[in-house]
Amino acid sequence: MSTILLVGVDLFFRGKLEGLLPSHRLVTSDSVDAPDLVIADIARVEPDEVVDAWPDIPILGYTNHTDKSGLQRAHAAGFDQVIVKSALVERASQLVDELTAK
Repeated sequence: MSTILLVGVDLFFRGKLEGLLPSHRLVTSDSVDAPDLVIADIARVEPDEVVDAWPDIPILGYTNHTDKSGLQRAHAAGFDQVIVKSALVERASQLVDELTAK
């Protein structure tokens, strides 16, 4: 089980992620536990700030398929994986396993 920090994730999508990742612990920034992975909604955060805040934690960013500039900003900032939201829904468990493999 990994601890996954959600950054900028709205309540509706958090519920969806909880259903897709039942064996993982999803937390917000007020948690005292260090995360194993950060999942960030690129449309709701500044990618550089996310990378600066968690420099040693893998970061998975997502946004809608029309947000090409957001995808590019996240890549440039150094996110480990950047995908469209629909791909995250389809591959959430696989992506989390890949990014948290030790």
